[in-house]
Amino acid sequence: MTGLELLGLFMLLVMLGAIFIGLPISFTLLFLAGVFGYIGMGPRVLSLAYLQTIGIMKQDELVAVPMFILMGFICDQAGLMERLFRAFRDLFAPLKGALYVVVIVTATLFGIAAGTVGATVALLGIMAGPMMIRSGYDVRMSAGAIAAGGTLGILIPPSVMLVVMAPVLDISIIDLYAAAFGPGFLLSGMFIAYTLIRCHFNPKLGPPVPIEERPESMKIVLWECLVGLVPVTVLTIVTLGAILAGITTAAEAAALGALGAILLVILYGKFTWSGLLQACYSTMATTSMVLLLAVASNVFGAVFAWLGTASWMTNALLASPLPAWGTMTLLLTLIFLLGWPFEWPAIVFIFLPMLAPVAKGLGYDMVWFGCIVAVVLQTAFLSPPVAMSAYYLKQVVREWNLRLIYRGMADFMVIQVLCVVLVLIFPAIAMWFPGWLQARRDAERKKVQIEYVMPAKVAASLLGPN
Repeated sequence: MTGLELLGLFMLLVMLGAIFIGLPISFTLLFLAGVFGYIGMGPRVLSLAYLQTIGIMKQDELVAVPMFILMGFICDQAGLMERLFRAFRDLFAPLKGALYVVVIVTATLFGIAAGTVGATVALLGIMAGPMMIRSGYDVRMSAGAIAAGGTLGILIPPSVMLVVMAPVLDISIIDLYAAAFGPGFLLSGMFIAYTLIRCHFNPKLGPPVPIEERPESMKIVLWECLVGLVPVTVLTIVTLGAILAGITTAAEAAALGALGAILLVILYGKFTWSGLLQACYSTMATTSMVLLLAVASNVFGAVFAWLGTASWMTNALLASPLPAWGTMTLLLTLIFLLGWPFEWPAIVFIFLPMLAPVAKGLGYDMVWFGCIVAVVLQTAFLSPPVAMSAYYLKQVVREWNLRLIYRGMADFMVIQVLCVVLVLIFPAIAMWFPGWLQARRDAERKKVQIEYVMPAKVAASLLGPN
């Protein structure tokens, strides 16, 4: 190990220590990159930082970040989740564990429309929490269902996490979005199956919705389902459909999605200029945090790579006696453990660029790797001591003890680990949709060649060499 590589390793250790004691992540990364970069490479570190900043700001994919965030905040104002929740509550009312199913299905569909975790958990807690308490639902299982369901928004497209992860891994957003559908809906289905099976054997955990709280006729139920599902369907077609079909870029689709969310607020009669201004303020604050961290981590990573420590770590892991699946398990375990003290932006921007070359060197498909990392990163919202979902839920349902909320989330974390294992063993869970899209793109390309290229060749042959 050379002196520069040792200097980079010391910089990494100082960075971890500084973040663990509570120093701001972005400014810590910039400061350490400047100090250790100057020690290792002199004044050239300033030029390196400038070029890295300009480079990341030129990435078109990051333009989609503020638009998707704005769409999420606007969807909150539109009351989209409230309509979904009421519709599914009426539809599943006679079922044992009905409210668990309603919470998870609502979170899944709202995650497609908005993709926000904090707002989803808080709104589900406000709507479902008191109802679950009145209906005698198990506190531990109720808290786990709300917290786990709320985290689905960062995995199911259009997820902001996937948007920023794609350029970090140097892969297509379209392919990463397509890959996330399989594990996302599989995880949602596993949550629902777990709650229904437990309620089947122990109905006291989740009795049906009381008869007096059910609608009087099926017409009302069907109307509420129609009104609740149509907005989600429209937003999905405008955003995801346009991206996956290749009609628009992610940034253009995000802008259309934000416009569609604003139109929904107007149609529902909930539009106010103050509400729009507040959504814009919140969008600016969240976007600034994400992009500042992106710049800081990019500069830090460039200095870390120039010192040679990144290559040394990659070669050391590739040279380990573990088989490929063992090394991959080690990487995912490390990401899982990092999810305890860090939230996903820090892991994606700081640590993922260090670990991704190892996965690539082992021969794994980077789209598949990004997808399974996204599933593991979802635990950052369920893993103490950060476990932001627990704090979001505690703020809106104060009757629930924080210890029981943690225990409820732990049950659903086991299901998430099982989902990771399934995606490891059966990669087709994530890769079938990207493969299907690629096959369609290849077919369209061949069709274009037949329609335009072949006639040109025939005409050339008829005209002869002259």
